[in-house]
Amino acid sequence: MTKQILQPADWAAPRGYANGVAATGRQIFVAGQIGWNGQCQFESDDFIAQVRQTLLNIKAVLAEAGAGPEHVTRMTWYLLDKREYLARGREVGQVYREVLGQEYAIAMSAVQVAGLMEDRAKVEIEVTAVLPAQR
Repeated sequence: MTKQILQPADWAAPRGYANGVAATGRQIFVAGQIGWNGQCQFESDDFIAQVRQTLLNIKAVLAEAGAGPEHVTRMTWYLLDKREYLARGREVGQVYREVLGQEYAIAMSAVQVAGLMEDRAKVEIEVTAVLPAQR
């Protein structure tokens, strides 16, 4: 897969994400994942623990398509509390690197929402990935 970062020359470089990404190949759409395990059970109400589990869930779904973090092109975070996200940003970054590695060529958005479908969920993340076209 060819992944091209879209960065206007006169813009400041973003930290930890890309303003845009262009890619060609097989598209993979991962539904919004939350911080529960494969049996739909929450193991923690801690925000960082839920971020970790959410990212692990995304990685597991990607693996089903033969994809990994390097194939992710877009990521949208839905947060209950943007203040907690910002206050714990260093921890979020650490967990992100532990689970997904140093992959930052991803167009990202984050929004605060009034609620998520599962009452205990503190974060939901959806992803689009692109695998190289098969020859």
